[in-house]
Amino acid sequence: MAYTILFGTFAFLMLLGMPIAFCLGIASLATVLYIGIPPIVIFQQLNSGMNVFAMMAIPFFIFAGDLMVRGGIAFRLIRFASGFVGHMRGGLGQVNIVSSTLFGGISGSAVADASAIGGLMVPQMAARGYDRGYAVNVTISSALIALMIPPSHNMILYSISAGGTVSVADLFTAGIVPGMLLTVALMVTAYVVARRRGYPAEPFPGFAKLLVFFFAALPGLLLIAIIFGGVRSGVFTATESSCIAVIYAFLVAVLVYRELNWSGFVEAILGAVKTTSLVLLVIGMAAAFAWLMSFLQVQVTLIQVVKSISDNPMVVLLLITVVLLLLGTFMDMAPLIIITTPVFLPIVQAFGIDPVHYLVVPRVLGMALGIFALTVYLIVGALVSGYLWAFIQDVPLLPGDYLRQLAGALGWLDFALLALKTLGFGFIIAIVTCFHGLARPLRLEDVPGATVQAVAQSLVACILLDALFIVIYLVA
Repeated sequence: MAYTILFGTFAFLMLLGMPIAFCLGIASLATVLYIGIPPIVIFQQLNSGMNVFAMMAIPFFIFAGDLMVRGGIAFRLIRFASGFVGHMRGGLGQVNIVSSTLFGGISGSAVADASAIGGLMVPQMAARGYDRGYAVNVTISSALIALMIPPSHNMILYSISAGGTVSVADLFTAGIVPGMLLTVALMVTAYVVARRRGYPAEPFPGFAKLLVFFFAALPGLLLIAIIFGGVRSGVFTATESSCIAVIYAFLVAVLVYRELNWSGFVEAILGAVKTTSLVLLVIGMAAAFAWLMSFLQVQVTLIQVVKSISDNPMVVLLLITVVLLLLGTFMDMAPLIIITTPVFLPIVQAFGIDPVHYLVVPRVLGMALGIFALTVYLIVGALVSGYLWAFIQDVPLLPGDYLRQLAGALGWLDFALLALKTLGFGFIIAIVTCFHGLARPLRLEDVPGATVQAVAQSLVACILLDALFIVIYLVA
């Protein structure tokens, strides 16, 4: 009955549209009242969830981001990004994405990233003729890059939620490649949309000015290297690196660029306090909710349920991926990590899965890379196979006429099946990749063999799934 009250109250309040922090807090309070535990326990757990020394990195990184905005560092990063990629089609969209990547490498916060870059880029994009909805969507999507690359707050939260057993330096390193892949995928998507809508490209400033922009942005770029290099080498911890980021940003803004005055400094403090209070409230409520789940031994029950379903690590990863995908549709990343880590981490460790890869690879690399790559594959494959079929049937059809007829014949069902097929292929690649890369630690000499097996198994599974979709399409 306690399970029903805890999760039922949470789901009911979510359906009512209540903020996630209050959903977690009220559900926890209702459950302890039913069990008979003193309600003060919820407030104790809320306080202990926020009163963690490693958690100090979050407000300091947010403060460093605010100092960058008001001290001219963010502007110079955007100007360098503009000179570097602005000449591409839909230049300001590309600038937005690259700027978010650079800024996220310092602030570590998607909220701070969207606020800083969006406040500067969205008005410019709207003034240049970009649809405001497009500008906002580009800003929001690119802000998610900050969740993956160092110094991501979510990686710090994951390390804390895991009881400090997972290295923050390892998490930072593991997030670089997925973060860069996400950047490239967003840039390709923005380019395609820009060509379709006819968005303009910005003039290329020339290599001489680009070099000037680079040196002007170099102090900000060096901060990215200092944060990651210092944490990875063990010179300082993630929390200490956040303090160094604040001091460095302050000195650059005051002594180098000389753009930060007293009023700007006060505004940066107030902005950091506001953002931090919102984040920490959710974190504290989620900590109380997670403690109650541990008290009710939810993870023990789940381990028994999972083992009763299968002892195959690939199946376990599939189940976890599906659950996280569903939870992620209505829950923010921070409370999701705090709540699910104490539950899922013992499960993945019981099956021999690396906890670092559990955070990064299954939920980001496999799904993102698989879905984006296979979307292109499906479109190209469908076009080529259709024309080959017409050629085999001796139909006198030129490629241009074929494409025009195809564009006029496509309906919503075709796009719906394409989306479902792409999602299914993405799941297959994610699970197979996780199985070969995570279910058992790999030595360097085992990587080629595991890669061949993963590709072969993914190909066979995708062909079978493709055949199933063909049957569904013919029946429909």
